[in-house]
Amino acid sequence: MTFGATEIIIVVAVIILFFGARKIPELARGIGQGINEFQRVSKKSKNEDEDADGNKK
Repeated sequence: MTFGATEIIIVVAVIILFFGARKIPELARGIGQGINEFQRVSKKSKNEDEDADGNKK
């Protein structure tokens, strides 16, 4: 599923209406930190699984 320019513009406009232009950087920062934390925990869990099994999954 791909999004065209029109759909992206509509989504951005709705986000600006809900959160305001000043809150968007803070919101994006929080989302980015959440994604980084998820990736870090996921990688750590995968490494622990590999260590416990002695082989890669």
